[in-house]
Amino acid sequence: MKNFLSSNRFALFAFGWVMCPLMALAQTPLGGWPTKPVKLIVPFAAGGPTDTIARLIALQLQTTWKQSVVVDYRPGGGTTLGTNIVAKSPPDGYTLGMAISAHTINPNLVPNLPYDTLRDIVGVSLVGQAHFGLFAASSLPVNTVPELIAYAKKFPEKLSYATPGAGTGPHLAGEMLNHMAGINMLHIPYKGSAPAQQDVIGGRVPLLFDVLFSSMPFVKDGRMKVIALPSPSRAVSSPEFALISDTLPGFSAMSLIGIIAPAGLPPVLLRKISADIGHAVRTPEVSSRMEQMGMEAVGSSSEQYNVTIRQEIEKWGRVIKTAGIKIE
Repeated sequence: MKNFLSSNRFALFAFGWVMCPLMALAQTPLGGWPTKPVKLIVPFAAGGPTDTIARLIALQLQTTWKQSVVVDYRPGGGTTLGTNIVAKSPPDGYTLGMAISAHTINPNLVPNLPYDTLRDIVGVSLVGQAHFGLFAASSLPVNTVPELIAYAKKFPEKLSYATPGAGTGPHLAGEMLNHMAGINMLHIPYKGSAPAQQDVIGGRVPLLFDVLFSSMPFVKDGRMKVIALPSPSRAVSSPEFALISDTLPGFSAMSLIGIIAPAGLPPVLLRKISADIGHAVRTPEVSSRMEQMGMEAVGSSSEQYNVTIRQEIEKWGRVIKTAGIKIE
């Protein structure tokens, strides 16, 4: 009996030792959090739409939290270097990270990731989404997805499509189209959108999968045309464009931007950070700027974002396996 009481006292002590910090966090204004600057890791070099959004959100959060939010650029490894810093940081809310579509593509594409995307990282909020587009050279004699599929089947292996790079969202969208339509377009990867766009405009490559906003100027001046969007629903900014899913039900590919944190973040703190980010995203300063850059503001809950992360990992995993995609 004495041993039993002693072991129970120890268990209660241990339980109290673990729970006290969390109880204190829940019973006070989050323990005063934040009491020091918060770091927002951007896993690529400065510049570009996602960087702009990161800095805009950081400014909004600084006002809300009364603390500095420092944007820290950690490029390398197709976003894995910066994401690894987030994964290995203490789960105290002082290190957050930006995540793009690579976050859900890398688990099935990059061998020997230094972290487990689902075990070591938690999604905080899906900040926004951007549409991809399937573009064509003006001279290509197809204007719709059914016409494109028929053309590809009539002239097997004649069609090719450019993308901003191997293993990117546009590349996987192209391979998804190959599989779901039963066609065999050749993928031609470029180092970024600009050279890919120029080769399509010049007629050297007939098709292009790219971010919609990036290539729209060439559509407006008549040098390219939009065949369809691979999105699950029509773009708010361009509702006139048809969807690939109109012809191939279930087709869905978008560019997703979110904020992540180390796994193990206390739930009450995770909810606060997620809610504050959602509020920041929905401010006119951020949402209007996102709209100007072709993005749609979301600002989801952590729970919603984590469901999306799992679904995207599973979806892209199937595409990568089916197409046999590997990166050198």
